[in-house]
Amino acid sequence: MAAAPQVGGSVKRSILLALLAAAPVCANTYYLTVAGLGGEPDYEQRFHMLAGETDKLLKSGGADRVVVTLEGPGATKQAVLGALDKFAREAGKADSLVVMLIGHGTFDGVEYKMNLPGPDISAPELASALNKVPAGRQLIVNMTSASGGSIAALRREGRVVVCATRSGTEKNATVFARFWVEALRDPAADTDKNETVSALEAFKYAQQKTNKFYEDAKRLSTEHAVMEDTGKGGGEKAPSAENGVGLRAAAFPLVRFGSSKAAAIDPQKKALLEQRDQIQAKIDQLKFQKTTMAPEIYKQQLTSLLLELARTQEAIEK
Repeated sequence: MAAAPQVGGSVKRSILLALLAAAPVCANTYYLTVAGLGGEPDYEQRFHMLAGETDKLLKSGGADRVVVTLEGPGATKQAVLGALDKFAREAGKADSLVVMLIGHGTFDGVEYKMNLPGPDISAPELASALNKVPAGRQLIVNMTSASGGSIAALRREGRVVVCATRSGTEKNATVFARFWVEALRDPAADTDKNETVSALEAFKYAQQKTNKFYEDAKRLSTEHAVMEDTGKGGGEKAPSAENGVGLRAAAFPLVRFGSSKAAAIDPQKKALLEQRDQIQAKIDQLKFQKTTMAPEIYKQQLTSLLLELARTQEAIEK
């Protein structure tokens, strides 16, 4: 696993600018969930259930989203590439893309593939299709076995890549998908209590639940989830605003509920919601820069941003 990158001041500023520029303004989010071959009835049923629950949760989120779910015999390589091709023709730069892969994967030491009915899809083939989608913010959640082997092909500037395993050599079936889907519906995943579960919050929730699963079962963990959102690394197991891996994921809203969900479908309040997300991104970036700043300047800027955040939240709740 690659170490978290050390990022200089000028690069820090460029990351912040990229985060703010990529924040959607009255934009859409395109979701593609793919549940591949199970290989045996138990896994087939499990993947079907997880895909169905994800589809239901996403479609309840409002009109600003396009949701496509492929599972069972319909989850072919051709169907996956066809869905992404459609997104490429419909999406704009201000939009977001979320692709979630549930199932089994393989890695031969060189190339990762996801098991699908008919020909399997490789990481380079998937990456090529993703690169054609102009959405400025992209999140790829590969929850299959051996998924860590796909990072090198999938990583790209502006894209968050989550994998259930840290490498392609962790080949046992994973449980990470179960807890990732749970994060989409459990308010406990919303650790900052803004009624929005970010990609980073969902990752940490699923990672902690996965670790506890193995601890409670008194089994040696055969999967170690990682995240890459710098476009350069090999996967970080502890992403955060402080180490610079996770800044984009923290600024990537995955699902909303409560007043945030209501605001997301209210044209008059949606702009306020997006403004709040941008302020939160500034706070995360400031925390990342803390060690390079004088304490009094850091405190002054943090206080100013927190007050701005509170005022915006109050306006959303009115």
